[in-house]
Amino acid sequence: MPLPLILGIAAAVASATGIGLGIHGSVKMKRANDKLKAAQKRNDANNARLERMNKSACRAMDILGENEMKVLSEFQQFSDLFERIKNRPEFAEINLGNVTISKFDNEEIKRVSVGASVLIGGLGGAALGTAGGFAASGATTAAVMALGTASTGTPIATLGGAAAIKATLAALGGGSLASGGGGIALGSMILGAAALGVGLLIGGAIFSFTGSKLSDKADDAWKQMLSNEQDINKICNHLSDLQRTAERYNATLLKMRSLYLKQLDKMLNIIESYNEKYVNWLNLSSGEQLIIENMVLIVGVLYNMCKVKLVLKSDSSKLNIINKEEIYKAEKDANDVMKQMGE
Repeated sequence: MPLPLILGIAAAVASATGIGLGIHGSVKMKRANDKLKAAQKRNDANNARLERMNKSACRAMDILGENEMKVLSEFQQFSDLFERIKNRPEFAEINLGNVTISKFDNEEIKRVSVGASVLIGGLGGAALGTAGGFAASGATTAAVMALGTASTGTPIATLGGAAAIKATLAALGGGSLASGGGGIALGSMILGAAALGVGLLIGGAIFSFTGSKLSDKADDAWKQMLSNEQDINKICNHLSDLQRTAERYNATLLKMRSLYLKQLDKMLNIIESYNEKYVNWLNLSSGEQLIIENMVLIVGVLYNMCKVKLVLKSDSSKLNIINKEEIYKAEKDANDVMKQMGE
């Protein structure tokens, strides 16, 4: 075969092979690029789901936290009426069915009520998760902190509004940064009040998945996305559980609050019917005494409900723990009392 013809055939074969390799390479590049896009799209969807679940759980906790503060602030009227009763029993222990309330301390009830009233004024424009953070740490704890002193030396109760909220968060965080504490940021983290957007505090670690940059290599990006997805699924399940728990607890709290307000009207009518500033316990009928005893029990149950920490802080490697044991006990006590009183 003439050399020019051989060279021509070789060139044609080489050209065809080159085209084949080029097509194969283009297909591989397209597949890799498609896989990268699919990984990023799925990662973005997971991040969006996490953010939605975070906000939904925070809103449920906020509703509960605000209602707990309202309940505590409403104790003021009961406390004022209670102090108008002279020679009243010490109420060292109150029993109703399976529910037992330890010694009733009206002074403590009054202090918590004042502290809660201070914080309510600042919750209106507070960031998402703030009121929920108070519920997570125990509303009574936050209310007591609100009667303390800010890092500047100013009594928190005199600040009011957002300033009181910030000072309380800082106090819960261990004090101001200047005094060696963690300041507002740490206080927010401890409470979970810093759970804004996707900077989500779960346990001691902050998971910030949204906007995370996946690897430029398709296989590595896919593995990274799957790993993120597992973490996000775990966190979303935790948040969903927290939301359901908060919503159920809030429903029980509101039922107890309704019973409290109903019984409070009865107590008010009893005290006012004597047309005197002070009423002697010994002059009350057995029915009237029972109503007041029931009020003390109701206040005690509500106080204990607001005292429960819905979330227990875990170590840095684990999710926070939903305090289900204490939550269920507080709910059971409330339901038992309502059942005993025909509610």
